[in-house]
Amino acid sequence: MEPSKPLRYGSPDRKDASAGSSVINGHRDGPGKRASGAPQPAEPGAHRAASAVMDSWKEERTRSVEDNEMSLPSLAAAYSTILRGLGEDPQRQGLLKTPWRAATAMQFFTKGYQEKITDVLNDAIFDEDHDEMVIVKDIDMFSMCEHHLVPIFGRVHIGYLPNKRVLGLSKLARIVEIYSRRLQVQERLTKQIAVAITEALQPTGVGVVVEATGAKDEQEQPGRVDPNTGRGGAWNSFTIQCQSGDHCKKLSRVQHG
Repeated sequence: MEPSKPLRYGSPDRKDASAGSSVINGHRDGPGKRASGAPQPAEPGAHRAASAVMDSWKEERTRSVEDNEMSLPSLAAAYSTILRGLGEDPQRQGLLKTPWRAATAMQFFTKGYQEKITDVLNDAIFDEDHDEMVIVKDIDMFSMCEHHLVPIFGRVHIGYLPNKRVLGLSKLARIVEIYSRRLQVQERLTKQIAVAITEALQPTGVGVVVEATGAKDEQEQPGRVDPNTGRGGAWNSFTIQCQSGDHCKKLSRVQHG
């Protein structure tokens, strides 16, 4: 067997990733058959929405380091306004630097807007005659709920069935970080991770599971335990993209361990 060699992300021999099928929170998206049960008709506009998500991995950076520097004063001023709205005095000693610290922290929590998947995956994709499932579990994840701007934290589990290409394992964690360090909802986060891996490797199938807890979940349902996993966290979702029912069945191991 020839030694492994790196491939450039976005090589011209990639196939259309939309040829496969996917399952989001137990519901299939795309032209493939369901792993079990009768096929369900697609909702109006579902194809357009799926295409938009499939193209999202190609997006350029929407924010730069220079943008951070330019927007920091206005962000800090906004936090000063928030403090006043809460009944606090931004000029008291303990809060003098809080607006700047909070603005800097928010930029750090959303630093995924400053990064591109192509920067991470180039030179990390290798030709390899390997077709056994690759699973990486318990990838730490931190994100921000776009509905309430509160923290979400948990773990991500990824599995894929290689198709003569493999990705450096550490890059899976970097993909998770790039997409999670943005304002997110769980369906989009799991889909974006799966799409990025699919576009990069053209594998036989990909499965992504997110198990997470948000600050608002803890406020509304303290101590909640998911009945399926036996773990805390109300912000759980999974996505499976595969070429056949058999492949989907194999990838279900990512969800059920």
